[in-house]
Amino acid sequence: MTLEESIKQLPDSAGIYQYFDINGRLLYVGKAKSLAKRVKSYFYFSPKLRVNPNLSSRISKMISQTVSLNYIVVNSEHDALILENSLIKQLVPKYNILLRDDKTYPYIYIDYGQKYPRFEITRKIIKSSTIKYYGPYSVGARDILDSVYELCSLVQKKGSLASKKLCLYHQIGKCLGPCELEIPQERYQKEIDFAAELIQNKKTLLKKLEEKMLFYAENLRFEEAKEIRDRCERISRSEVKSEIDFASKENYDIFAIAHTEAKAAVVRIFMRDGKIISSSHDTIALHEGCDADELYSRALMEFYAHGKPPIIAPILVASDFEGKEILQEHLTALFEKKATVHIPKTGKKKQLIDLALLNAAELLKKEFAYKKNGIEEEIKNLFGFQRTPERIEIFDNSHMSGMATVGAMAVYANGAFDKKSYRIYHLSAKDEYGQMREMLTRRCEGFEKNPPPDLWVLDGGATLLHLALEILESHGLFLDVIAIAKEKVDAKAHRAKGKAKDILHSKESILKLQESDKRLHFVQKLRDEAHRCALNFHKKTKLKHDQESKLLTLKGISQAKIIKLLNHFGTFEALREASIQEISCVLNIKDANIIKDSYL
Repeated sequence: MTLEESIKQLPDSAGIYQYFDINGRLLYVGKAKSLAKRVKSYFYFSPKLRVNPNLSSRISKMISQTVSLNYIVVNSEHDALILENSLIKQLVPKYNILLRDDKTYPYIYIDYGQKYPRFEITRKIIKSSTIKYYGPYSVGARDILDSVYELCSLVQKKGSLASKKLCLYHQIGKCLGPCELEIPQERYQKEIDFAAELIQNKKTLLKKLEEKMLFYAENLRFEEAKEIRDRCERISRSEVKSEIDFASKENYDIFAIAHTEAKAAVVRIFMRDGKIISSSHDTIALHEGCDADELYSRALMEFYAHGKPPIIAPILVASDFEGKEILQEHLTALFEKKATVHIPKTGKKKQLIDLALLNAAELLKKEFAYKKNGIEEEIKNLFGFQRTPERIEIFDNSHMSGMATVGAMAVYANGAFDKKSYRIYHLSAKDEYGQMREMLTRRCEGFEKNPPPDLWVLDGGATLLHLALEILESHGLFLDVIAIAKEKVDAKAHRAKGKAKDILHSKESILKLQESDKRLHFVQKLRDEAHRCALNFHKKTKLKHDQESKLLTLKGISQAKIIKLLNHFGTFEALREASIQEISCVLNIKDANIIKDSYL
């Protein structure tokens, strides 16, 4: 069926549509209230099928590359919005914009239903009408909470009250001691009110911390002074300076986007009770130009992707965008109350938007200065990638004679290793090929929650490269992949004066760069970090396995039997969860009973 025939057969129903190029690569995923009307708006049909000349240059380029389309019919435009968002995260189409803001932001909360309440951290709603939330915090939530307990005489630990005995915290003056002493509610409430003021007012908090830091320094307690100094730095990191004064206690979530054709910066500012409490930001590579409508839609969808937030605030955005109404419907269903998205034109709300836009513009300036001669751009040019590899995932595995078999994924993003995004895997395959297959397959299956990067780097040669490409193709994905392997002479890795002769493999070429080439050094640095991560995890796993083996050996289970069990169950964790019947199928009923008794 030709593209024109496919378009003319589209139903007048809500759904999503997908455009593909001549190589079957997914170009774009879009949603529509009416598939027929939406897709036909991209084309003119007379005298022959051609691109609608009224489209933007970005969309015109996309349509000119389109040779086929698929579509999925859904029940409503709202369902189409959700499906579109899911597919974009999993498949990363060439012309869609992807935000990787998969973080959940922590809140500080207090439960006033308790006699002597404490402040704690949560990322979810806790069902209780007596709870008050503060946040969200992009960074520094734990530091704020630690500072509150440093400066206020509150119950320091959850279990303190249950003990009904005074502890060290009371002796050093950090707790009033309600676990044993009869502390008046009014006295404890004063500490609660002071703590709430510190949480809500960073200036007051930082001032008190600086006083504490000077006290420690004057008393030669330099380690404690340094800890307070570092804490102040982290608390200040998300602060946005503002002279905007809201007389009323208003809450707002503010979103603003600044962009060039190559980059976009998304800034989020959170105002609570009339004060700006925190902010966060992301920069996004725009590989095929900018679409401001999609940027705003993606930014809001991603931020609220984790469910109903503890504090629901009106949303302010810098400009109107296509799809705002259906997005409001989606958020209303998510929040279980009316969601509003405003575009302020005047007044203090507009000043908030201008502040967010100013910060977004500054981010773009910094990003341009950093990326001007970036190594990522040189890697793109070296291998002929379509996208600059802004985010890179690097894979390696480690084992010892098939024991303690593990894998690791290191992540490089925005010019540094993003250790919070690292992943480690227990693997059951016995050979390195099978181990890499298992690890990459599991990573692909997690793309909906954690979207694909721009590039995969594998520690291995052409065989593992082709394996990765096959796995990606089976999941309907096009992703750049390279592998790095040591040059082999007589089937052995060749080293000369301590320097590895590494070879870079890509889908299109095999490269042997000079040992002094900084592009080779960059890939080696990526490989070495994944190797370090995998080796460290292997050592920890091996130590744990040795301890488990020793326990079973003491119970009369021989090392040969332990190896037999691990070959069958893969890990000690799986063995621990196995039933007596399952274990007896591998050994015998007597040994099975001994093993289960050992884990009781």
